[in-house]
Amino acid sequence: MTDKPTPPVDPSTLPDPEDITEADLGQAPPRPEAKNKRRFGGTYRQIHSAQRLYKFTAWLTGIFLLLLVLQMIIKYGFGYEMFAAGTAEDGTEFIVGFYNREAVLDGVNISLLVLIVHGWLYVAYLLGCFRLWSMMRWGGMRLLAMAGGGVVPFLSFFVERRVNHQTDRELAEYPDAVLRY
Repeated sequence: MTDKPTPPVDPSTLPDPEDITEADLGQAPPRPEAKNKRRFGGTYRQIHSAQRLYKFTAWLTGIFLLLLVLQMIIKYGFGYEMFAAGTAEDGTEFIVGFYNREAVLDGVNISLLVLIVHGWLYVAYLLGCFRLWSMMRWGGMRLLAMAGGGVVPFLSFFVERRVNHQTDRELAEYPDAVLRY
C-alpha cells in the first residue's frame, strides 16, 4: 500500500447509471463449484464419545420415565406413594412400602425422588442430544425429535436406536467428513 491517500472521485466524471447497458458490464466471472461436502463437527473419538453419552442418557431417561409413569398410576389411580425407612401412623416401622401420604409420619418419599431424578436425567439427556446433534451437524428438527424421545414413554428407546444407526451410517458413508487434528 502507498502512503498517499486516494483522491476523491469527482461525481461529474462518472457515467449516468441510466446510460449503462449490459454490453458495458462485460461477462460475469465464473461461479465457484458448489460445496456439497458433508462435514462433521468432531473427530471419530469425539463423535463416538457423544454417541455413548447420548445412548446412556437415553436409556436412563427412558427407564426413569417408565418408573415415573408407574408411580403416577399408583399415586393417582390407587392413592398410594412409595416410602422408605419410615414410621406409619399406627407406629409400625417399615423399610419400603406403599402408603397413603397422610398415613406416614416420617420417611423418605421414593415417589418424589423418582420425579426429581427423572427431571435431572432429562436435563442430562438434553445435553447428550445437543452434543451428538452438534457433532453431526444435523438440522434443528432432528434435535427436537431427539429431545421429544425423553418425554413420551418408550419413545426414547426407539429414538435412541434410530439415531445411533443414523450416526453409524453417516460416519461410514462419509469417512472423510470427520475433523482431523
